[in-house]
Amino acid sequence: MSLNSINLVEEIERLKRELDVTVVAHFYQKDEVFQLADITGDSLELAKKTVSSDSEFVVFCGVGFMGESVKVLNPEKRVIMPKMACCSMAQMIDGNYYDKSIEILQKSGVAKENIMPITYINSSAEVKAKVGEMGGMVCTSSNAEMIITNALDSGKKILFVPDRCLGQNIANKMGLKSSIVNILDDRADEVHQEADVICYDGFCSVHQLFSTDDIDFYREKYPDILVAVHPECDPAIVEKSDFTGSTSQLIKYIKDLPEDQKVVVGTEFNMVNRLREKNTYVLSSTKPECPTMNETTLEDLYRTLKSIEDGEPFYEVELDSTVQQNAKLALERMLAL
Repeated sequence: MSLNSINLVEEIERLKRELDVTVVAHFYQKDEVFQLADITGDSLELAKKTVSSDSEFVVFCGVGFMGESVKVLNPEKRVIMPKMACCSMAQMIDGNYYDKSIEILQKSGVAKENIMPITYINSSAEVKAKVGEMGGMVCTSSNAEMIITNALDSGKKILFVPDRCLGQNIANKMGLKSSIVNILDDRADEVHQEADVICYDGFCSVHQLFSTDDIDFYREKYPDILVAVHPECDPAIVEKSDFTGSTSQLIKYIKDLPEDQKVVVGTEFNMVNRLREKNTYVLSSTKPECPTMNETTLEDLYRTLKSIEDGEPFYEVELDSTVQQNAKLALERMLAL
């Protein structure tokens, strides 16, 4: 029976019933994949929910750093990905770039022992391990303010990687001074000595698509419209919005609005498209789809499940034991709070 002649959905559902497997999907996945998942949510939520899963296999429909987070928190599970898709933000920093950032800060007069690193969960296990080794921790977009508040109690400066926008937005909200460290310009910069939060110069390519002109357009067209955006957006966007929150916080905020209240949302298209049928708009003149999140198809999910049935699973997430151990330290410090 060829792949083209079968009903993919029926075959996927059969394989899910017959195999010791849990299928998880991030909010940004295509509807056809999202609807077949056993567990859905944002990146950390998915990693945490899989802890209570009894399945031997976790099939993770998302991007690489998310599958790694599942493996870090669930080392005994076999984590398989239909596509080894890579988050562009997570790829903007690796272990070498992290070390380079520390060197630039030291050259700028900030001693290494006076740095408390925090990494956004949108980072590789290698970077999480570097942070964990230095006594730092992971954060999410929903708990970043709480994590930074706690980290400041150490009396140290915060090195926030890799998303400069999230770091700057939280610093602005808390009334803190921030600076940006760029590894392409390794000159010493005294501005880092004055900053409370030093942000690595990374960003989300999707959330950079939104502009203040988009906000002005919708406010002019619908004077009573509300603007809700993700904190990965540029600080200028966040400043002009009515609400800023993580994926889960955006979902709750919009769900609680009156049905006739118009709202325009600045985040990934697939998620916005599922929020509600009426009075919800996307804050962009172009379709803000995450290209790597949209790589996973029904065929990919089918082939992955079939490979497990055939005893030859592919795209399995495997981590160096030291990286896994130190990355887990960084994640567990966050979870403990």
